[in-house]
Amino acid sequence: MFKKSFLLLLGVLLCSTMLGAAPAKQSAPLLVGGNFSSQANTSAQTKVFNQQARNAEIASLNNQLKNKRFHEVIRRINDLTAKNFLDNRFHLLLAIAYDGLGKYDDVIYSAGQAIAVAPQDSRAYILRGGAYLHLQDYERARMDMEAALKLNPASRLAQKLQQDIDAKTFVKTTKEAELPAQKRQTPRWVTLYFIAVFVAVLLFVYWRYEDVFRQPHNAFSRREVEVKEQYDFIRQIGEGGMGKVYEAYDKVLKRKVAIKRVRPELVRSSYVREQFLSEARMVALLRHPCIVEIYTVIESESSLYLVFEYVDGQTLETRLDIDGRLPFSKAKQIFEYVCRGLQYAHSQDIIHCDLKPGNIMIYGDDKAKVMDFGVAKKSVDHETGARTVAGTPAYMAPEQQKGFMRKQSDVYSLALCLYEALVGQVPWTVKGFDIAKKRIVPASKLAPHVPPEVDGLLEDSLKEDPKERIQTIDEFWSRLKAIDPLPDDLEKTHY
Repeated sequence: MFKKSFLLLLGVLLCSTMLGAAPAKQSAPLLVGGNFSSQANTSAQTKVFNQQARNAEIASLNNQLKNKRFHEVIRRINDLTAKNFLDNRFHLLLAIAYDGLGKYDDVIYSAGQAIAVAPQDSRAYILRGGAYLHLQDYERARMDMEAALKLNPASRLAQKLQQDIDAKTFVKTTKEAELPAQKRQTPRWVTLYFIAVFVAVLLFVYWRYEDVFRQPHNAFSRREVEVKEQYDFIRQIGEGGMGKVYEAYDKVLKRKVAIKRVRPELVRSSYVREQFLSEARMVALLRHPCIVEIYTVIESESSLYLVFEYVDGQTLETRLDIDGRLPFSKAKQIFEYVCRGLQYAHSQDIIHCDLKPGNIMIYGDDKAKVMDFGVAKKSVDHETGARTVAGTPAYMAPEQQKGFMRKQSDVYSLALCLYEALVGQVPWTVKGFDIAKKRIVPASKLAPHVPPEVDGLLEDSLKEDPKERIQTIDEFWSRLKAIDPLPDDLEKTHY
């Protein structure tokens, strides 16, 4: 009996050992979208990219950012974008990760991309402003902080960075403040002597040039002007980043005009105000039938006004809101006028800096004028181009987002306007845009009326490196002019 019990116990132990040593079946990996597979190679499976999957990825990436796993966040986003797994929120997450690693140039680029797709998100402005602050570019840091605080006045981080900027730009050491007090006081008679000499010089200048002081002010005298004394404001016809635009009537010259009232915060600084006036007067010298003319710049006590030629028409932005997109033949006709205007401006070494559909005015029989050169810059002959941070993020060239402007930047913006006119939206919002390789979806695949040759023109105009881009507006128009519309180029465009 004892032997049987012993043998039975031994058999149970052997069976248990064999079962425990058996290799466990590999768990099936979970695919995005809730599918399971027992295959070791899951890359062949079709990954579902829906809203639930995107939110799950964003939540996972945010958790990794909280744990300061910045390299893993960057690697994960690059892997996802390489697989066409896209989300507009990736730009902001990349900017946060690069900020954690101290790569401030990458922070500026990624935050600029985030601003382009979500200009109302104050976090991107805060990140980019903080990067500029670390790079000691205080002027651009201040502009980003002002934009962030305007969007979110309660942001403590933006307030702290604003204080840091103020401390960096207006610092005054205690030693410097105490230095005048430590100096020996000047004798009173010396002070009275210099006051007497100064008064004598003033009296001599006044008596010597009395006729100059008493002559009436001429048209070139700088003086405060109450703009409503000369113009009757009829109605508001537009509003942009620089201010509001009104239709008005010039009571002196008996004509309609368009008046833009520049936002006071843009010219609050006396230095910026003088720079703006100088550039506006420079642009006012442009005279071309394809450019909306600036008649004059009026400086009032509280603001600045730009008085423009009044054009009875609609902007390309409004036309696209109505029609959705344009047939190639119409777009080609409109952009001929746009190219003529820009080419003339470039010949005068003036860069537009803010070309977009809202700044292309269409009138008459599909004629067009380029307008709003209010933020234009003078071209300079060196490697980087004119420095500026002005413009509309969605239409900025990559180098412009980093603060550098050149004539090729206008070529980039012009190509974006043409793409939007033919497709109905900018390339960055089209499903299938390759964010990793900056590769856009060809326009001919989205709009059947677009000739395939247009794809090559747009690709060459939207190169990341401005040196590889189409170099002149004239070259852009020469290639566009050589493309003939397709036989079935339909006039009906709304969709």
